[in-house]
Amino acid sequence: MITLEEIKNFLKEYDGPDINIMEVCGSHTDAISKNGIPSMLSERIHLLSGPGCPVCVTPSSYIDRLIALSMEEGMVIATFGDLIRVPGSSMSLSDAKGQGAKVVMVYSPMDILDMAKKDPDKTYVFAAVGFETTTPVYACLMDEIIKQDIKNIRLLTALKTMPRVIDHLMEEGAPIDGFLAPGHVSVVTGYGVFEPIAEKYKIPFGVSGFSGQELLVALYGIVKNAGCGVVKNYYPSVVTKEGNTKAKSLTDTYFEVSDASWRGMGMVGGSGMELKEEYKKYDMGSKGLYEDHKKNKACRCDQVLMGKIKPNDCPLFGKTCMPENPQGACMVSTEGSCFSYFANGRTM
Repeated sequence: MITLEEIKNFLKEYDGPDINIMEVCGSHTDAISKNGIPSMLSERIHLLSGPGCPVCVTPSSYIDRLIALSMEEGMVIATFGDLIRVPGSSMSLSDAKGQGAKVVMVYSPMDILDMAKKDPDKTYVFAAVGFETTTPVYACLMDEIIKQDIKNIRLLTALKTMPRVIDHLMEEGAPIDGFLAPGHVSVVTGYGVFEPIAEKYKIPFGVSGFSGQELLVALYGIVKNAGCGVVKNYYPSVVTKEGNTKAKSLTDTYFEVSDASWRGMGMVGGSGMELKEEYKKYDMGSKGLYEDHKKNKACRCDQVLMGKIKPNDCPLFGKTCMPENPQGACMVSTEGSCFSYFANGRTM
């Protein structure tokens, strides 16, 4: 059995063809930087950050819709903290709040159940953003809304699915030779969902956890399997081939596959989830939010998300664009690739 020291030596001394490996999980992006993984790799192994931060891929038109709702009489927007600072076409929710908009930050979607019951004269709109990991939580919220017959809660959704956008990246010619598959997403979906893409493009996937050791083991596996259409599970303690069937079943009760708009990439067919027709009365106008605008036209977040450039290749990075003054969504969230590069001094 190979040792961790041997894996480190292999990755550092690798002298084969150049290989581009993309992580499609914001937590992986953060963990890679914090563990100093790039410095442990050969110059021939290149790590790219993909569209793995749900806040970063939320289109500006969605933010604009939240802002417009927050300004309406009797409306309250509830959201996670990161989304508050994401720029829309002209301002962020944080800016709008400074102008009197009604925006509350929560730690769980379930927090709004009591808020709505205590304040029945207001409509509480939850900003439902995320991938397969969080969609079951919104399904749980829907379950409670219906069971408790709460009439003043709505959802504005921007829900994404990972396999289809990975397929889209490859269709669009992204220079990727292997994928570090998202650990949290794989817990729900199972690693089997990535097998058709691996086989289609003859590229390896490695499902990884989030410690430095787990990441190194997965990267080793991806490099060793370069050119092979295989999916290897290096996170067996929580990931199975089938995934969490209960969570998937609950999601399927309330949501169905839809097209989705990704910031910087536009519409990607079949890459989203929306409330089913029978539950549309709980939707606050999620359809039609396809337009995408840049706060700063020089922002290159779209190319970063596609793996075409690294964050520090953007002319705004570390100059006009910094965490305290983000010009694009990739610099807003702590899981955004630009934020991670900036905060951790990552250059590779």
